[in-house]
Amino acid sequence: MKVTFLGTGTSQGVPVIACGCEVCTSADTRDKRLRSSILIEAEDKIVVIDSGPDFRYQMLRANVQRLDAVVYTHEHKDHVAGMDDIRAFNFKQQEPMNIYADARVQAALMREFPYVFAEFKYPGIPQVNIHPIGLDPFDIGSIHFIPIEVLHYKLPVLGFRINDFTYITDAKTVSPEEKEKIKGTKILVINALQMQSHISHFTLDEAVAFAQEIGAETTYFTHISHRLGKHADVELTLPPGIKLAVDGLQINI
Repeated sequence: MKVTFLGTGTSQGVPVIACGCEVCTSADTRDKRLRSSILIEAEDKIVVIDSGPDFRYQMLRANVQRLDAVVYTHEHKDHVAGMDDIRAFNFKQQEPMNIYADARVQAALMREFPYVFAEFKYPGIPQVNIHPIGLDPFDIGSIHFIPIEVLHYKLPVLGFRINDFTYITDAKTVSPEEKEKIKGTKILVINALQMQSHISHFTLDEAVAFAQEIGAETTYFTHISHRLGKHADVELTLPPGIKLAVDGLQINI
C-alpha cells in the first residue's frame, strides 16, 4: 500500500493569502502546503481521506486517474469543500463515488451541497453513495480502517488506523481508550499546527510529546500553519524519528 500526502497545510494553506512572513515568502518548496489530505493506493482500491478546497488541484498534481472512495475525518470546510469535484470521476468511471462519513459530516455535506442530495437531480451534478461510519471498523476493499476518535477542541474528529499506519488531523486531546488503538503503529501522522498554544490543535511541543508517548518508528507532522516556522529550521529541532511531512511525500506501508 502506498500513501501520498496530497496536502500538509492547515485551513488557510501555506502561503497564506496576502501574508509577507518569512514562511509565506520562502522559496523552499517544502514551505508550500495545500490543505491536508492523503491518497491511499492499495492493489484493489484507491481512496482519499478528505476533499478540501484544493481537491481538484491535488488530483491533477498527483495524476490520479481513478478514485474509489472518499473518507471524511470531520465536517470543517478545509476537509469537505472540494467534494463537488468528484464528478470528474463520476464521468470517467460511470459510477457514483463512495462517500464514507459520520452523521455530522453527512449533514454538513447535505447543507453545503444540497443539489447533490435533492430529489430533482440536475444533469452533471456529483453522484454519491453514502456509507455511514462511526467508531466501528470498516473495509474498503482490502483496506481495513479502524476509526480513532479525537477531540478538536470540543468537536469529535475521526482519525484512522490502517494496518501499521495511523493518520490523525485536528487533534487537541486523545482519550486513553483511543490511544490504545494507536499504540503499536509503525508510522504515525499527527497534526502540529504552530509553536504557540492553540485551543483546538496540538502545538509542536504537544505533538512531539504525543509522538513520543505512542512510540511509532516514524512520526510525520501535518496540518501545519505558517506560524510553525520554515520547514528547514523546524526539522533541525525535531527528535530522531520525527519529521515534518511535505506535499507530495510518498511512503510505502
